Amino acid sequence: MPILFWRYQIKLNLFNQVLILNKITYKIALNPKKIFLIDGLGAILSAFLLVAIAIYESLFGMPAETLYILAVIPCVFAIYDFNCYNQIKKNHQFFLKIIIWANLTYCFVSIGLLMYHYKKITALGWTYFFLEIVIISILVYVEMKIMHHLSRKN
Repeated sequence: MPILFWRYQIKLNLFNQVLILNKITYKIALNPKKIFLIDGLGAILSAFLLVAIAIYESLFGMPAETLYILAVIPCVFAIYDFNCYNQIKKNHQFFLKIIIWANLTYCFVSIGLLMYHYKKITALGWTYFFLEIVIISILVYVEMKIMHHLSRKN
C-alpha cells in the first residue's frame, strides 16, 4: 500500500507542476514580449555562472578556455533577446523560433563538450551542466507552448 501511495503522490505532484507551468505559459502568452526578457535574463545568469565556474575550474573540471567560449553564446542570446523585447511589435512567433533553436543548439553544444571532456568533468561539473540543460529545456518547452498559443490567436 505505501508504494502505491508514493507513486500516486509523484504522479499528482508532476500533474500539479504541469498545471502550474501551463498557467505561467498562458500568462506570458498574453504578453509574449516577456518571454524574451525572461530568456535574456537567464542567458545573462548563465554567462555569469560559466565565468564563475571557469575561475573554479578545478571544482568543475571543464577547461576554463572552453567555459569562456561557452559563456559568449549566452551573451549573444541576451543581446538578441533584449533587442526582441524592445523592438518586436508583432510576428513574435518567428523570433521565438530563432531563440528556441538557439537554446536547443546551445544544449547540444554543451552535451558535446561534456562528452569531449568527460574524463575531466567532476561530479559538481556534471551536476551544473545537467541542471542548466534541464532548465533550458523547460524554457524551450514554455517558449514552444507560447508559440502554440500565439498560433491559435492568429
